[in-house]
Amino acid sequence: MVDGLKKAYEGRVEFKLYNVEKDATGAKLANQLGAQFVPTFEFVNADGTIAKEIVGEASESQLRQQLDALQ
Repeated sequence: MVDGLKKAYEGRVEFKLYNVEKDATGAKLANQLGAQFVPTFEFVNADGTIAKEIVGEASESQLRQQLDALQ
């Protein structure tokens, strides 16, 4: 589902995906953000502020709603 969203929002939203169990950068970022569960979706505005966090599984419509709200 995320791959489909990446294609749909190409040029408007930058996606960064991290495997916190295998990627040191991802683990460090998860620690900085306080993310304790997989998956955790962080929606970040262009100015770097966190707009929304979704912990756990989310539907495509939930993710689209948050992507559309980003500034």
